[in-house]
Amino acid sequence: MSLDTLLRSASPERIEAIAAALRIDEATTLVEAYLARDTQAPPPGDWSTWLILAGRGFGKTRAGTAWIDDLAMNRQGVRIALVGATMADARAVMVEGEAGILAANPQVSFRPALRRLDWPGGSSALLYSAEEPGSLRGPSLHFAWGDEVARWPDGPAAIANLRLALRLGPRPRLLLTTTPKPWRWLQELSVAPGVAVTRGRSVDNAAHLPPRFVADLAGHYGGTALARQEMDGEFVTDRDGALWKRDLLDGCRIGSSPLPTLVRVVVGVDPPAGANARSDACGIVVAGLMTDGRAAVVADRTVQGLSPDNWARAVVAAYDDFNADLVIAEVNNGGAMVTAMLRGVDAHINVKPVHASAGKVARAEPVHALYAHGLVCHAGGFPALEDQLCALGAGGAWFGDSRSPDRADALVWALSELMLGRRGEPGVRVL
Repeated sequence: MSLDTLLRSASPERIEAIAAALRIDEATTLVEAYLARDTQAPPPGDWSTWLILAGRGFGKTRAGTAWIDDLAMNRQGVRIALVGATMADARAVMVEGEAGILAANPQVSFRPALRRLDWPGGSSALLYSAEEPGSLRGPSLHFAWGDEVARWPDGPAAIANLRLALRLGPRPRLLLTTTPKPWRWLQELSVAPGVAVTRGRSVDNAAHLPPRFVADLAGHYGGTALARQEMDGEFVTDRDGALWKRDLLDGCRIGSSPLPTLVRVVVGVDPPAGANARSDACGIVVAGLMTDGRAAVVADRTVQGLSPDNWARAVVAAYDDFNADLVIAEVNNGGAMVTAMLRGVDAHINVKPVHASAGKVARAEPVHALYAHGLVCHAGGFPALEDQLCALGAGGAWFGDSRSPDRADALVWALSELMLGRRGEPGVRVL
């Protein structure tokens, strides 16, 4: 029997006994590698959902890997789902990452084409993407692990489908790991019956992080809301002075399946420009006019780090996918190049170039008024976009952690086209 196999079947007491026979440096490495901290171990009690809300670097992936691997190695024939924010995330982090399943257990075989992992003894896991919550309707599962759920496009729908799939065995269970975002549904989940919550901070795992990681983060962000959320794993709700509040956005949310009937659809675009054009995001937001006169935000197709030709293709894809009749694109920095790039991909695309005469936040203020009057709704959840809206401050302040509110600006252009008159006043009657 190999040492790896021996350790995987041994109790913590047995591992410590083996370590006692080794040199101090060997024992330290061994114990740290195979013994999780208490906060990384499954909590006691008869819970159905284990929710880990913790800062970056806490060891959420290692906790999920250890839990799944233990279940699959010690039970025969269990069926498991591994759900990432995207399929690429599921594979890169949960399976092939440094703390992923393949690194933890070399006995596991992975067939990427089938999205399937197999353990000795017949247990198996399939990979899923939270971008396709409907794909979780079909399987029947014993256990499931969902990673970075705060980034899931429609978290409540995907988690509901996942829970309905947990119908095998006497005690099916769900693990959800994430750095928290201040979504109402996530806060409600954390206090729901049957949910056991583990909280943690980045500094809790300092012994396994690069020496300057925690110190540098604390130096740059210490005391800020970003540090509380990303390092301490806290829910950070609203920023003082922000135009949009979380309650306002939660209150305007409607279902995304099916999408509402739209009588007109536009794609707002805030293209990258200047020295950072290749690294900045291209904001792409799709919005439409509903039959009752309200506007609905239906998609955030923002892309980052692409060449002009490729972000132009992403814009045209959004235009085609939603049968839009107009692309409204800011051309302050790109000039005629923006229109030329789009028409180079599709010569027949309908493009309306616009020039910004005021700052991004100033342009957002009349659009915020539309939300305040109940004239805009969100068809589903758009975490990254909503983060930017909640970081736009009255009087021109920008509280975001990115260089520019590109997503928010694309939304402002789209909704201004749909709902505002020339003077920046609501172009429809308040019902």
